[in-house]
Amino acid sequence: MAALPLVRVALLIAFSVFLTLILGFGLPSVLNVFTRCCGFPEASVTECVVLLYALFVLYVAMPRLPRGTVKVEGRAVLITGCDTGFGLALAKHFLKLGFAVFAGCLFKDGEGAKELENLHSEKLKVVQLDVCSEEQVSQAVEFVTANLEEPEKGLWAVVNNAGISTFGEVEFTTMDTYKQVSEVNLWGTIRVTKAFLPLIRRAKGRVVNITSMYGRMGNALRSPYCISKYGVEAFSDCLRYEMKVWGVKVSVVEPGNFIVATGILTRDIVTTTAEKLWKEAPPGVLEDYGKAHFEQYMALMRSYCNSGQREIEPVLDDITDAIMSKQPYTRYNPMEPHWWIRMQIMTHLPAAISDRLYF
Repeated sequence: MAALPLVRVALLIAFSVFLTLILGFGLPSVLNVFTRCCGFPEASVTECVVLLYALFVLYVAMPRLPRGTVKVEGRAVLITGCDTGFGLALAKHFLKLGFAVFAGCLFKDGEGAKELENLHSEKLKVVQLDVCSEEQVSQAVEFVTANLEEPEKGLWAVVNNAGISTFGEVEFTTMDTYKQVSEVNLWGTIRVTKAFLPLIRRAKGRVVNITSMYGRMGNALRSPYCISKYGVEAFSDCLRYEMKVWGVKVSVVEPGNFIVATGILTRDIVTTTAEKLWKEAPPGVLEDYGKAHFEQYMALMRSYCNSGQREIEPVLDDITDAIMSKQPYTRYNPMEPHWWIRMQIMTHLPAAISDRLYF
């Protein structure tokens, strides 16, 4: 788990105390009945509950423990989606740390690429990279290999950051939209990973895939995005199992709501997307749902544009740990406390409970 800010520690401890009280008074009675039926002594139940929950509190509230740091010298990283947002910030961040950085940009003549090139660093190279293009990915592999300081030692890390987002209820969302989002977020991640994996294996390096809290839990209006991120989570798990014998570490970073910090969703984007959704929906869907229902959900999305964390440092810190720690975590969760709690509830409790709480 990522290093926790003070407010998150306080909220998680409060949440833990609340659940501890419930467990302390309710669960022992239930377990006592069960243990009596099984022939076990009743006295051990409460102690077991307290011990297990104390371990849980330590797990969620303790800051990240140091686990050793790899040397930066001579190591290179490839980052996709460096035009804006996390990718642009990551390229600058890892350059400051001393890595050689290959910054993959969809638009090599765009503002993000120019900003990186204006740093005038020999250790930073902008790479034309559309993750949806087999040709561009292959050319990127050739470029990176040719520009590595020591190609025989491979590439230390790939950060699959490139991604797009959209929204819309299922009946308003076209199949083309589903395919487009997954082509970038899922197939783009797989395409880039497969292409660079030989270099990563050679270095016994790292694969870091940026997913989302929506890669672990669904939400209304977000099915295209959730599907693509769920897929990246599954791909990452499978890859981690396979890469263990090669000494390659695979990590997943699951950011929460960073809409304000990244500008990935604005009111203008919501307006444009809403017009497209209404225009392309089948007549029967428009009639059944009605304009009032549709506008209610679009208003919800507009309000969402002003929400979320304003600083991206938690994401940068987690990705840095995934790349530089000798023992990186499997998953990182840089998100606000209420989203973290919601994710735990939706992934660990029965759907009947989480559905009632959130939908």
